[in-house]
Amino acid sequence: MAVTVLVVDDSSFFRNRIQEALSSDSRIKIIGTAVDGREAVVKAKELKPDLITMDVEMPQLNGIEAVRQIMRQSPTNVLMLSSLTHEGARVTLEALEAGAADYLSKDIRAWMDRSSALRQELIERVVALGTSRRLRSTPSFGRNPPPAKSDNSRIFRPDTPGPRNQPATDVQGRSTRTAPERPQTKVADGQRGVDPQSGAATYPLTRIRVPDARVVVIGASTGGPAALQKVLVSLPADFPCPILLVQHMPGTFTKVFAERLNQQSRIRVREAVDGDRLEPGLALLCPGGMQMMLDPRQHDRVKILPGDDRMTYKPSVDVTYASVAKAFGSKVMAVTLTGMGADGCDGARLLKQAGGTLWAQSKDTCTIYGMPQAVVNAGLTDAILDLDDIGSMLAKCKYA
Repeated sequence: MAVTVLVVDDSSFFRNRIQEALSSDSRIKIIGTAVDGREAVVKAKELKPDLITMDVEMPQLNGIEAVRQIMRQSPTNVLMLSSLTHEGARVTLEALEAGAADYLSKDIRAWMDRSSALRQELIERVVALGTSRRLRSTPSFGRNPPPAKSDNSRIFRPDTPGPRNQPATDVQGRSTRTAPERPQTKVADGQRGVDPQSGAATYPLTRIRVPDARVVVIGASTGGPAALQKVLVSLPADFPCPILLVQHMPGTFTKVFAERLNQQSRIRVREAVDGDRLEPGLALLCPGGMQMMLDPRQHDRVKILPGDDRMTYKPSVDVTYASVAKAFGSKVMAVTLTGMGADGCDGARLLKQAGGTLWAQSKDTCTIYGMPQAVVNAGLTDAILDLDDIGSMLAKCKYA
């Protein structure tokens, strides 16, 4: 069954280009267009599309306010189209706060040239989001008041990685989350309750082992901005471990995104620069278009390197996972969040070979169950967690 799409843009040029690109794929059916946000709200309720492509700047009602109203009246997955500028980054993140699922570059030159790469990327995003039935009922990204920051200025001191496959510490005490209505998954050796077919969360949470760690690494793509915010705001200001964040995002977006995460979180968050030192309670976000690794000579510092043109993802979760696995082995706590594709799977294999711990986000709470599904199906995960539980479980980590 074809994914039905409503195209919203005040520019006839972009409306025509988007329709032209999407109509070239038999999996997609255009069921309507709108020239401003007000018309988009009406048609979203009337046509009930699987997905809406939404411009940001429009007369009558802009794209951000249109998304807010659509999410209240007729929740629908929305793909924002925005410019690759600092202002474009700001308004795109506002659209994600309002409830949009993802965004795509609105580079006029690429659209004028009818770029095949751009067309294919648009089609893949539309099909993936259009077939995803998960919607955030109440947008959460960026809505919490800024908490007090810790004055924690401790310096992270690397040691020689411990022996591989060192046993992790069992979680003590019960989770504050109420018991799920779904049946509990049987906990087995090695793969603790992981079900590759359903992608359901591992329960009970008290059986999931939380390791002592030298570093926490989190990778995400589509749906990642909201998911990362959900995880990071759950961490206490005195969180004892350094954190590395890899989010598929353009270079013009990551600085703005890091600043927003810093405002919303108790821990400190900033865009990483070459030579940054790992510190407890500090999350370093890899700049878009670059790669983030640990310095092989000084494991307490990061190296930010230009993205190799041969790499599909810049930044790449695979690159960062592989680097921390080599540096810290069994002392790595990694999390794979929502996203398209399989970035992180190859790096996760190296991480598991080194004795590290890997959790994946559950299918029901992912915007796109692509990256988590890849590591689950490869048998690399120690547990699958609902998004609401990931932050509180990570908060149990102790510094190794």
